Amino acid sequence: MRVRLGNPVDLDAFRREARRLLANGVPPDHVEWSDGTQGEGGSDLFADAPAGGLFEPAPLPPPAGAARQPVPASFVALCADVILHRDAGRLALLYRLLWRLVHEPALRHDPLDPDMLQARQMAKAVHRDIHKMRAFVRFTRVEGEQGERHVAWFEPDHRIVEANAPFFARRFAQMNWAILTPERCVAWDGQALTFREGADRREKPPPDAGEQLWLVYYENIFNPARLKLAMMRREMPARYWHNLPEAALIQPLAEAAQARSQSMIDAPATPARRIRAPVPLHPLPADRAAPASLDELRAATHACRDCPIGALATQAVCGEGPVGAQRMLVGEQPGDQEDLAGRPFVGPAGQLLDRAMAQLGRPRDTVYLANAVKHFKYELRGKRRIHKTAGQREAEACAHWLDSEIALVRPQALVALGATAARALLGRPVAVQAERGAWLHERADGRPVFVTLHPSALLRLPDAERATAYDRWLADLAGAFENPQSLQGDSGEIQSAPARVLE
Repeated sequence: MRVRLGNPVDLDAFRREARRLLANGVPPDHVEWSDGTQGEGGSDLFADAPAGGLFEPAPLPPPAGAARQPVPASFVALCADVILHRDAGRLALLYRLLWRLVHEPALRHDPLDPDMLQARQMAKAVHRDIHKMRAFVRFTRVEGEQGERHVAWFEPDHRIVEANAPFFARRFAQMNWAILTPERCVAWDGQALTFREGADRREKPPPDAGEQLWLVYYENIFNPARLKLAMMRREMPARYWHNLPEAALIQPLAEAAQARSQSMIDAPATPARRIRAPVPLHPLPADRAAPASLDELRAATHACRDCPIGALATQAVCGEGPVGAQRMLVGEQPGDQEDLAGRPFVGPAGQLLDRAMAQLGRPRDTVYLANAVKHFKYELRGKRRIHKTAGQREAEACAHWLDSEIALVRPQALVALGATAARALLGRPVAVQAERGAWLHERADGRPVFVTLHPSALLRLPDAERATAYDRWLADLAGAFENPQSLQGDSGEIQSAPARVLE
C-alpha cells in the first residue's frame, strides 16, 4: 500500500487514511507513506500518485461501519504535534504506533517503548520550535501602498507556521503583519489569516528606526553581573542569531562584562542621603473643587465614580463626629450595615470599638470616626454581600476625599485602624504589627498618626485568643489618647510636627 498526503501537515487526511488502513487490516510494514514534499533527490517519490488518499492497482474497499476510536485521546494530541516535525519517517512511525496500540494494549502503559519515546521526542522538538518562533520573531515596519505593515523573517526547524499563526493573530490583533519563512508564509490583516508558499530571504525588509531604538535599549539593560553565556546559548541557540538584531551586540557586551562588573565593584560607595518622607495632600482632579463643608463632601463622594466601587454601593459613607475633635479614628471602608445605614462603624466591628471607647471613658461622640475608602466593596454569595478588601487603586481614588475630610474636621491627631487606613494616612505600606502602638510623624500637614489594629481583626480571631488580643488593643487605644510630644498646650492647635527622617 502506498499513501501520499497532499499537505505534509494535514492531520485529518492522515487520520482518515490511517483509520482506513487499520480497518482493512493492513500492517505497518505493508505501507509506504509520503507527505507530498520533495525528497533528497529533488523529486517526490510518489509524484505520479494522486494526492490526498490511498492508491494501488486495486483500491481498498471502505471499512464496514464507522470506525471507533481505539486509542487514547493523548495519542491524537501526540499525532497533532508529531505531524509538524520535518522527519520524513514521522507518518510511518505514527501509523506503526496506531497499529500497535490497537493490537498491543499494554503499549500505552510502557513509558520506555522506543517508538513511543521517539514520537515524544519529536513532539518535544516541535514544541520547542514553536516557543522559539514566539520568542525570536522580530517585526520591521514597512510603509507601502496599502499603508503601514509589520513584516518579520523567521527560519523554523519544523512545519509550525500554520499551527503558530493563531497565537500571533491573538497577540498582535490590532496590527497588520506578515511572517515570512522559507517554506510557508502567513499574513494577518486584522480580520483573517492568509497563507502562501514560502519566501526568499531577500524579501526580508531592511532595518527600520525601531530596530535601532531596540538595540539602544538592549545595550542599556544588559547586566554584566548576571551574565551566563551557557544559559544564553541554550535558550538562544546560535542558529537564530543571524535573524536577531541584538545578536551583534552579544559578543562585545559579553567580552566587556567582566571589566564592567569589576568597575562596579571598585566604584566608591554612594553617600547615604538624608531624605524626608512627608506625605503630600492628594490633589483633587483639575475639574473638581475642594468641598467647602462636610455636607458638600458627602454629596461629592456619593456621586464619585473614580473607581468601580461607587456604582455598586448603596451610598457613600463619610465620617461623623465633632469638628475640631482631638482624635480622628480612620478605618478601612464601610461594611454591609454601614453601607445600608450611611453611618460609619455601626456593624459588629463598630460595636466592639464602642465597647472599648466606653471602657476608656471616651464616648463615641467625642471623636470623629471615618474610613479611608468611602464605598462598600463586596462580592455576592447568594443573597449575602461579603466584604472584600479595597485594592490600592481604589484606596488611591478615595485618598483626596479623606484629605478633604481631615482638612474640614481639623483633628489634632489621627488614629489608623488597620493597614489600609495606615497606608492612606502615611502614604506608604505599613506593617501594623511591627509599628502599632507608636506615634509616627510623617505627614506634611504635621498631624501625628497612631497605628493599631482594626476591630474586625479581633473578631476574626479564635475565641481562645480574643481576650488577650483585646486587652492589648485596648492598651493601644489608651495610648492613642495620650498627647504625643508634637501636641502642646490645650488650645487644640498643632504647634510642631517634625517630619520623620529616614536614612
